[in-house]
Amino acid sequence: MLNLTTLFIIAFLAGFLFPSCQQTQKEHYDLAILDAMILDGTGNEAYKGHIFINADTIAKIEKDTDLQHDALNTIKANGKIVSPGFIDTHAHGDPLATPEFENFLSMGVTTISLGQDGFSPQYEHIQEWMDTVQQVQPSVNIAMFAGHNTLRMLSGIEYDTIPSEEGLQQMQTLLASTMEAGCFGMTTGLEYNPGYYASSDELNFLAKTVGKHNGIIMSHMRNEDDDSVEASIRELLAQGAFCPVHVSHIKVVYGKGTNRAMEILHLLDSARLAGIHVTADFYPYTASHTGIAILFPDWAKKPNDYDQVLETRREELTTFLRNKVIQRNGPEATLMGAGSDFKGRTLAQIADSMGKPFEKVLVEDIGPYGGGGAYFIMDSLLQQTLLTDPYVMVCTDGSPGMRHPRGYGTFAKIIEQFVGKDVLTLAEAVRKMTSLPAETLGIEDRGLIETGKKADLTIFDPQEVKETATYPQPFQLARGFSYVIVNGLIALENEAFSEKRNGKVLNKKNY
Repeated sequence: MLNLTTLFIIAFLAGFLFPSCQQTQKEHYDLAILDAMILDGTGNEAYKGHIFINADTIAKIEKDTDLQHDALNTIKANGKIVSPGFIDTHAHGDPLATPEFENFLSMGVTTISLGQDGFSPQYEHIQEWMDTVQQVQPSVNIAMFAGHNTLRMLSGIEYDTIPSEEGLQQMQTLLASTMEAGCFGMTTGLEYNPGYYASSDELNFLAKTVGKHNGIIMSHMRNEDDDSVEASIRELLAQGAFCPVHVSHIKVVYGKGTNRAMEILHLLDSARLAGIHVTADFYPYTASHTGIAILFPDWAKKPNDYDQVLETRREELTTFLRNKVIQRNGPEATLMGAGSDFKGRTLAQIADSMGKPFEKVLVEDIGPYGGGGAYFIMDSLLQQTLLTDPYVMVCTDGSPGMRHPRGYGTFAKIIEQFVGKDVLTLAEAVRKMTSLPAETLGIEDRGLIETGKKADLTIFDPQEVKETATYPQPFQLARGFSYVIVNGLIALENEAFSEKRNGKVLNKKNY
């Protein structure tokens, strides 16, 4: 029988001769991010720690920075912020044409939402498109939506103001099919054709299908003008009786000041108290961007024949356009963009160079489908107030080819110009760009830095983040994001993009 003294001596000698017995074996990881200031996306302040990744998943978060670990690759954050990758709730672009999406990566964006404003790829079976995109493998993750306008065209309803029962049932069947394929919901573009022709009854009918499949409706509402925006919001809130609803790129065109913003936010708050799940997104610019058709009356747009309109109602159209543009802050406030022969010039500059009134330029030289433009029609104080609401998140409403700085600068601009200026804390800004959109979309495995979440991460020094895109030069990449990691692989390192793309087409069925 060994006595206690003998046991102590044996234990001591074992530790002296075999020191590994006293130490826990080092843990091994694919990627280690060391000495980070971790903003986890919850809105809580940053804390110091290491993040360890295996494959596409966060394997461990270690607050004890003295512990040793082995990793195949190491990033030394050196006190920089590490946050979840940003999630853009309203984006545009074609992943089959530009799968690199460098404009998004350069802003720290790792997931984008496509199929917005009522327009999605015109596939009867959206799964075919999603499979093709996955084979191409974009550089960012994609959350797909079914576009209501596209559903109208595919179903044969097209521009009908009163769809047949058969047409409605066909549209509902198409919508259910897209949801079953993994789309996150439906978008509407009610300021555009053919969505403009849809009644509230039609939208409520489709909302029931969205709700049945646990989706959300994101809406470019019927009218964002100051005198009509509340009615448009109420139309959307009615759909909220059947599913969560979301105001796309919230704004009040022609509205002014903090009080007007608070009136809009109060309307949304009242709906939440009544049990409606409603959120919104926002881009930090006072100029919108869309097709020039936004200026034209409905009777001059499809399905009407524009040439016939010119023959029979030219003078009426000219008067309408003159008044419309003046209402929208004049020809100096319309900057022509992509798809136009006059891109980069304001309507006033074009008119001066051609020696004729701007309304005649629109009628004779541009037409309703002659390109897109940026329209300086918003009040900065009102828009800034909307951003501060806890249910309003950040989006770009931009794409790689759109001639508007929001597609290249939005997320950088939020950090550079709105953080630390009595608008947002950095922690709250990050929440609006990560966990809030993830929760809104229903993406359960992203948007937070937690063990078990997917390793979509962004590393940056807030003082170095810069928006470089401008209206004259909109295609300039943001700066200051040292690393962007998508599904565990480095996609951007010190302004150099990886040749390997690692984004995924996300599937709502997996959540």
